[in-house]
Amino acid sequence: MDLSAVGTRIKQVRMAQGITQEELAEMAEISATHMSVIERGLKAPRLDTFVAIANSLDVSADFLLVDVLSRSLPAVTAELSERINALSPKDQKKAWKILQILTETEEES
Repeated sequence: MDLSAVGTRIKQVRMAQGITQEELAEMAEISATHMSVIERGLKAPRLDTFVAIANSLDVSADFLLVDVLSRSLPAVTAELSERINALSPKDQKKAWKILQILTETEEES
């Protein structure tokens, strides 16, 4: 398993929520040093620690594992939907056109 991908995803979600590494560590009941090691992908968290991190960030486990799971489509779909919904109506139309072009290209391959 690519621990750095998991750590990077945890860090991205944490930063997007405006939570410091120390705050997340406290929420997950681990040391800030341990959180740093997890985010840098140097060590895999224990299952209970991983669940505590996911719960603290209010995301699903598969969302944090999306980069290492072969069957994590629901998490990808949810993230894509959230990002599109956050766009202005004009940018949503642009995203739709890009998706149409991308899927047409895929079908031709």
